[in-house]
Amino acid sequence: MNVPDGFAVVTPYIFAVDADRYASFLIVAFGGREIGRSLAPDGRIANCQIAIGPATIMLSEASEQFPASAAAFYLYVENADQAMARAQQAGATRIMDVSDMPYGDRQGGVQDPAGNIWWISQRLVSDPYF
Repeated sequence: MNVPDGFAVVTPYIFAVDADRYASFLIVAFGGREIGRSLAPDGRIANCQIAIGPATIMLSEASEQFPASAAAFYLYVENADQAMARAQQAGATRIMDVSDMPYGDRQGGVQDPAGNIWWISQRLVSDPYF
């Protein structure tokens, strides 16, 4: 099987209203980096790839044929408190305060402008089976 660098066998794909604005949100809120973009004849995003760390998210402009989608993502970061603050400053809404979880993560949650939920987590332990 041949999977492009930066992609996983399963790669999230989001349809968003105002996909250009949403791509900017991902870049500002989560330190994303745009690695590719193609436009439809009307100038809207047909496909955009945003790398966040070693993962890639793909997105397109929502349409009647492909309506806006919402999903939930679990994002590991170096510092959950700082990442939550950055996401909120970029336009996300806090849905859960950052706190230490019994499974070894320090985690909070936000809902992004497109309605997706992001669980922002900082791993506190090294043993995944503690």
